[in-house]
Amino acid sequence: MDSNASTLVLRPQLSIKNNIENGSPVFVFDTSQLQKQANLPTQFLWPHEDLTCITQDELTDPPVDLKGFFNGDEEAISFAALQIQAACSNHGFFQVINHGVDSTVIRDAHQHVNAFFDLPMSRKFAVKRNPGSVWGYSGAHADRYSSKLPWKETFSFGYSHDNSQELDVINYFKSVLGNDFEEAGLVYQKYCEAMRNLSLVIMELLAISLGVDRSHYRKLFEDGNSIMRFNSYPPCKEAGLTLGTGPHCDPNSLTILHQDQVEGLEIFANNKWQVIRPRPDAFAVNISDTFMALCNGRYKSCLHRAVVNKEQVRRSLVYFVSPNEDKILRPPQDLLGNEEARKYPDFKWSELLEFTQKHYRADATTLQNFAHWLQSSKNTSK
Repeated sequence: MDSNASTLVLRPQLSIKNNIENGSPVFVFDTSQLQKQANLPTQFLWPHEDLTCITQDELTDPPVDLKGFFNGDEEAISFAALQIQAACSNHGFFQVINHGVDSTVIRDAHQHVNAFFDLPMSRKFAVKRNPGSVWGYSGAHADRYSSKLPWKETFSFGYSHDNSQELDVINYFKSVLGNDFEEAGLVYQKYCEAMRNLSLVIMELLAISLGVDRSHYRKLFEDGNSIMRFNSYPPCKEAGLTLGTGPHCDPNSLTILHQDQVEGLEIFANNKWQVIRPRPDAFAVNISDTFMALCNGRYKSCLHRAVVNKEQVRRSLVYFVSPNEDKILRPPQDLLGNEEARKYPDFKWSELLEFTQKHYRADATTLQNFAHWLQSSKNTSK
């Protein structure tokens, strides 16, 4: 932690690190103190409309089996594509099994997530993310927001698809966490490589399901710059008053998630919130805003949230699939009919990333608001 930072106790359960260099206060999400308090701090209270319909309904869509894809079984591939088409047209979410990712890679990744979040607060806070960046540690996103804080901690870092043979993840872990995290870096290097490969398989199936050139999206994302994130949702005695993640759609292209065995993920499908039961053998996949633009709105960006548990910590591994930041993104021409209007303008992923990191808190209408902001920005610069 910065030795120039002084501590001012705002409440027993929330402290502020006052950074002398920039004068901006940063809340520290210290659940060891928060759990001792009788009432939840107001910063963590969510509006009634976001908390309503806490549900026990379960999404029962069957998972997409990728075994036939890897075996070159065209009938099985067609069936998988039809499943994806139905799910993505409806709510933008599906799960995949027989995905080719080694179970030991998944197990090791979860073990090292636990090791990171079990570090002392001072050690985690020393690698906090900088303003405008998506890399590093964040407690309750208090570095960005002052209300409706999510009841969670995150740690994020990047992975470049076209440098997949480089040891960029290992080097990042060693540089920010020290040599004792070299093994963790190796684990996540392998995990990110596996996620890259899985994402390209899913991109190929998405193309088949949309009836466009089978390799179109695979080629588009082969040199992408994706983001890996660990989530930790501590227990909360007043879980019904807060959320681990509020209702939102992800701004990237695809999100590939592996849950531990504690429930928490919910998606909005068929006009109600539905639970996604954890499956050790499955990855949860949701369509995100950028891909919704890349298919001209044919598939829905998945509206989802995370609830918290009163007694158990919940942790998850999330891989946000994104294209190269400088590519011009637009739907393939063979997807658009002669009379079909474009629903979203051309844009770069770097522009949408900037919008969501510096100007807008992601929600269910991020993409529409981004399109307006982008047009306004271009008109202003003329």
